[in-house]
Amino acid sequence: MNKRDKKVSVGIVGVGHLGEHHVKHFAEMENVQCVGFYDIDPVRAVLIGEKYKVKPYDSLQALLSDCDAVSIVTPTDTHFHIASDCINVGKHVFIEKPITKTVAEAEQLLTLANTNDVLIQVGHIERLNPALIPLKNYSISPKYIEIQRLAPYDVRGTDVPVVLDKMIHDIDILLFLVNSNVESIDANGISILTDSIDIANARIRFKNGTIANITSSRVAQDHVRKAKIFQQDLYITIDFLLGLTEIYRVLDPEEPDPDAIQDVPFQYGDKKKKIVYEKPEIPTLDALKAELENFANSVQGSATPIVDGLAGKNALELATNIHDLILKDLH
Repeated sequence: MNKRDKKVSVGIVGVGHLGEHHVKHFAEMENVQCVGFYDIDPVRAVLIGEKYKVKPYDSLQALLSDCDAVSIVTPTDTHFHIASDCINVGKHVFIEKPITKTVAEAEQLLTLANTNDVLIQVGHIERLNPALIPLKNYSISPKYIEIQRLAPYDVRGTDVPVVLDKMIHDIDILLFLVNSNVESIDANGISILTDSIDIANARIRFKNGTIANITSSRVAQDHVRKAKIFQQDLYITIDFLLGLTEIYRVLDPEEPDPDAIQDVPFQYGDKKKKIVYEKPEIPTLDALKAELENFANSVQGSATPIVDGLAGKNALELATNIHDLILKDLH
């Protein structure tokens, strides 16, 4: 049987709030056999097992003996040891973000995965936000990017600083959009409700000249998830929460734009131009389902991970550098 025709047997480790959704989606996929899950809470395990008709295992080792791939949905400080156990016995792994607690751990996982010829995919779900889809139709070479990710206080996620909980989403998007190494970072932040950083801001300069300003907060009044991208003759605004992308382009007066909703002519000096406004249709997409489908397809060999282990490590490394700068400034 061809590898692509064989169902992928997947197990889940951790069936808390997010892990339950992993069980649900994998159980519904036609090319996946959801063999079961392991969770340290036996009461929760019985509940999820009965709800989705999926087998709860009493140990990680027992689960690993029955699957090809594992989805790890546990607290960050457990990622390295669980993923290592999986990779060492030849299992492909999906790891919810951040990939690990430390960059050194992430680097060790990448080495292990290469040695054991397995793939790592990291759950940076915002990369699959449908509002990003229209960008593939444009040549993106940003000079300035501004991103805000604000949320009201929620006790879930407060076990890690806001940079590693929320800002890391935007760091991953930033590294995806800007094809350049980081040159310098300025960062500041403050603790308000917890013992770790609750609000953070970073200004990042890349070696190609791009500047990015990103802000994250988990003590805001309302949810805000927005990005603005500026480059020569192009301005893009993205609302990740609403799934809304708006595009403004500068064109020559005679240059056609079939996607334009509106155009406004203007003149500076002896040059005549027009600004065209586009509002592309955003498809409806369950980002988590799409992310997990990508993982299953990647294990089968019909796709490649949208966010692979190296991308997860790079996002963690920049996030860690930002967080360390904030702590240094506070002390």
